[in-house]
Amino acid sequence: MISAPAADDSRLVRNVWLTIIALVALRLIAAALTPITFDEAYYWMWSKHLAGGYYDHPPLVAVVIRLGTMIAGDTEIGVRLVAVLSALPMSYAVYRSTEILFGSVRAAATAALLLNVTLMAAVGTMIVTPDAPLLVTSSFVLLALAKVLETGRGAWWLAVGVAVGAALTAKYTAMFFGAAILIWLVAVPKNRHWLLSPWPYLGGLVSLAIFSPVIQWNADHHWVSFIKQLGRARIEDFRPAYIAELIPTQFAFATPLIFILGVMGLYALILRRAGTAAARVLIDVMVWVIVAYFVWHALHARVEANWFAPIYPAFVVAAAVAAHLVPWQTRERRTIDVCLRWAAPIGIAMFVALIVQANTGWLSGYKRDATVRSVGVGWRELADGIEAVRARTGASCVIAMDYGTTAWLSFYLPPGTCVQQAIQRIRWVNFPPPDPGELKGKLLFVDEAQLGLRPYVTERFGRIEQAAQLTRQRGPLVIETYALYVLSEPKGEVLDDSPPPELDR
Repeated sequence: MISAPAADDSRLVRNVWLTIIALVALRLIAAALTPITFDEAYYWMWSKHLAGGYYDHPPLVAVVIRLGTMIAGDTEIGVRLVAVLSALPMSYAVYRSTEILFGSVRAAATAALLLNVTLMAAVGTMIVTPDAPLLVTSSFVLLALAKVLETGRGAWWLAVGVAVGAALTAKYTAMFFGAAILIWLVAVPKNRHWLLSPWPYLGGLVSLAIFSPVIQWNADHHWVSFIKQLGRARIEDFRPAYIAELIPTQFAFATPLIFILGVMGLYALILRRAGTAAARVLIDVMVWVIVAYFVWHALHARVEANWFAPIYPAFVVAAAVAAHLVPWQTRERRTIDVCLRWAAPIGIAMFVALIVQANTGWLSGYKRDATVRSVGVGWRELADGIEAVRARTGASCVIAMDYGTTAWLSFYLPPGTCVQQAIQRIRWVNFPPPDPGELKGKLLFVDEAQLGLRPYVTERFGRIEQAAQLTRQRGPLVIETYALYVLSEPKGEVLDDSPPPELDR
């Protein structure tokens, strides 16, 4: 006969997994209905020309999008499909990590659920940026390390190597896992024997092998991606005001109640109030090493909220430990109970509200908000208008100045339309060179009307004619007004092949 606590745990686990599956289904619906962001359109373009690296990031996000579009086509859901579905293995990894490290099925189920109702995971796996595969691979780094601890078998270090290597191909932030693992090995006496074992070093070689195409791509392109991203750590001017943004943004991205649970859990782990030393230190280092770097970064530049994605698997484990395994005083227990009861409903409500707002603007009374410029609402209709002007004027190629507009044009204009960014050509170094014939005829230049005629246009073309002004709208709100110019009689090269600023220093 199954004991009552065991039966309760089984029921909890079943209900949690049904809820996670329902949340994934909700995200698939939202992914299909929400126009893609300009970054997603940009990474979608990468997916058409897979390579070992790109100017901005390593290549895993492009692979994820390529797999999705092979299944569902070049659509919003196709771009996002694999990333959304990856929440299922991510949830399993967090569940098993918690169960191994802290021996509690209830804490494991809670951690998996809490991760799925954070905006970091809910939006982060629906809007496909490098943070989506980084979030998933980070959960498997944690799981592989938990298996090293559980089994004592050196072969699990090879799995650690695979997970860290995959994380590195998602985003360079994953390099901090190396420091976190080293601190964990040194700080926990029972782990120190691994420092004299070949297994961790073999795992490191596996990571290096997986990451080697990114290194080779950078070597072939003057190390430009490494210079661009790793150069951000250098402090050139001191602006500590950015530190004040860190907590409010994570309060929102974690959702308020999960943030409270996570902070209380990390506090309890520091005070050694739950778990073994090895488990406590592992969760701590997986959070605090990356947090410490971003505090440093915030001394001179803004830290975007989504950059904290790799700490979230460990953060929700700490939240679940706070909820189930720490002996709290009465007042603290009351806070924990309220947070645990309402975390999922509030997190789900915040996600639904965000999707409704991004698509419609209803919740702000159709006023501007943070989503209007990044989410491509109105771009399908705008692209229809741009294509009509292109056909009417006989333009052979559409030109834009920034990568976001270039990417949106490529995604929403008819397949096969020539679209080029006039500058920053390093972004398209993996793409076939443009057909010279398409750049010899009339060109349709698309730019924000408020910017006026750019020097690029006036200096490079002898004839400039404004063909139209079109708006991108969300309901009655005009998000942007675009001016369309027909360019002809080029004075030289149409596209500016100047090297990026990283290589000019």
